[in-house]
Amino acid sequence: MKEYQTITEISGPLVFAEVDEPVGYDEIVEIETPQGETLRGQVLESSEGLVSIQVFEGTGGIDRNASVRFLGETMKMPVTEDLLGRVLDGSGRPIDGGPEIVPEERQDIVGAAINPYSREYPEEFIQTGVSSIDGMNTLVRGQKLPIFSGSGLPHNDLALQIARQATVPEEEGDEETEFAVIFGAMGITQEEANEFMDDFERTGALERSVVFMNLADDPAVERTVTPRLALTTAEYLAFEKDYHVLVILTDITNYCEALREIGAAREEVPGRRGYPGYMYTDLAQLYERAGRLKDRDGSVTQIPILTMPGDDDTHPIPDLTGYITEGQIVMDRDLHSQGIEPPVNVLPSLSRLMDDGIGEGLTRGDHGDVSDQMYAGYAEGEDLRDLVNIVGREALSERDNKFLDFADRFEAEFVEQGYDTNRTIEETLGIGWDLLSDLPKEELNRIDEEFIAEYYHEDEEAEAVQAD
Repeated sequence: MKEYQTITEISGPLVFAEVDEPVGYDEIVEIETPQGETLRGQVLESSEGLVSIQVFEGTGGIDRNASVRFLGETMKMPVTEDLLGRVLDGSGRPIDGGPEIVPEERQDIVGAAINPYSREYPEEFIQTGVSSIDGMNTLVRGQKLPIFSGSGLPHNDLALQIARQATVPEEEGDEETEFAVIFGAMGITQEEANEFMDDFERTGALERSVVFMNLADDPAVERTVTPRLALTTAEYLAFEKDYHVLVILTDITNYCEALREIGAAREEVPGRRGYPGYMYTDLAQLYERAGRLKDRDGSVTQIPILTMPGDDDTHPIPDLTGYITEGQIVMDRDLHSQGIEPPVNVLPSLSRLMDDGIGEGLTRGDHGDVSDQMYAGYAEGEDLRDLVNIVGREALSERDNKFLDFADRFEAEFVEQGYDTNRTIEETLGIGWDLLSDLPKEELNRIDEEFIAEYYHEDEEAEAVQAD
């Protein structure tokens, strides 16, 4: 252990100190203030004779008389299966009043890169209970599927719904013990934190979850550590305890703002809109930790949530996220203003791995065909809405009016379900067939005729189904 009293500069969340021996990148540091307080930090940059240290608890109380100790190791997360049901702060310390963590081992939070040869291709369905996701943008084990939202939209409600409802249908008998949720919150308000915890405790979802909480008034630099702690825990449960782990990270925008703050303190040359030029690489280090391994039964699936500043999907954060991840779920402000819950717009949404995780074998025909047909019908109905604003509905043909009605029903019955309704994939596809049966048979050109003959019902049959 090396100790110095050679602080030369304090800038924002950073401390600069002179050293006479090499110091490792990411090495953990303890800083003891003249008041006797001990703060933790991490080496951010190391050059000959000088190191820069990011301090997790903030630099308040630190002056040039403070002592700096380099511990000779990188930051590690104490991991154990007993973490399930626990609530930790953004630095991985318990804040739920429970006992201290007795780890089975301590793992480096940076994690090891997954050898591409060792990866198993994601192709197994995860049921979230949300029709707009399960039916139209299916989540697959090992996938990274972000939610693109905006300020004031209920992305947190959707995240909580997914956290408590997500299951692996193929292993229904062991869902409670073999499916886990890691919830990493970065820069959220105390009110949001209370809502999260109330929901977790009320629904019992906390029993199979590990919650990391970094609040808005916590040091911004801690936000750069929180997702890595969460993902290290997920990798341990998945690859050593064979859990199927769903990692929900909110809000990635707050994480990127912390990167920008640190970059400004380091006087780095900024990239687009002031964000660091290495932000793409930094985000990739987080997102690429999702996946499956050939010789392991478990999996790590990620749902990062980000709020697009000004609802701008060309902003660097959603733009770079879209390059790295396999699709996106887009929340829509117009649907939200209409009271649609959850307000997911399926048209710009996408799951690139959906085709590999769905198919035949369900009792409602081919999932992909039904999804494609609903997408085509809704897209045409949306286009006709623009035309109605110009010529009026009376000028449209009977066929066009059916597509307009389909778009209205699609939003009101398929997308709209509330945050407490948990639909199986069977129920989701059943609703889809009810909607498609309102369109003329000849318009269903994306579905095999054998499925149309079996599941398409005429008006009288539709009324009987609704009555049941």
